[in-house]
Amino acid sequence: MPEDTLGITAELIVRDFELQPPEQSLTEEELLQMLADHIAGLIEHRLEYLLSMMYRLDIDERKVDRALSPYSEEPANLALARLVLERQKQRAFTKQHYKQKDLEDLDGLEL
Repeated sequence: MPEDTLGITAELIVRDFELQPPEQSLTEEELLQMLADHIAGLIEHRLEYLLSMMYRLDIDERKVDRALSPYSEEPANLALARLVLERQKQRAFTKQHYKQKDLEDLDGLEL
């Protein structure tokens, strides 16, 4: 498992969006573009599923609404991809800095 925030972020995005893992490390811009392309397809064909994912990822509903607004400054797929990327970066940071200790001495506590 990569220890850098971008690597962990990429792993989270690949897992949550069921994407093919890249063969090599991606830059943040490449990751954003890959995610934006995928989100474009979800907007077109599976919008309810996408909105459900935004909820599960705990992305602020008002930000999602702004991203989907016709008055948004950038295309909806790119705006949503930025929101997802930022949220996943926060999660990756948390994973790095607040690691859970291995639970030892649990012998005999099986359910």
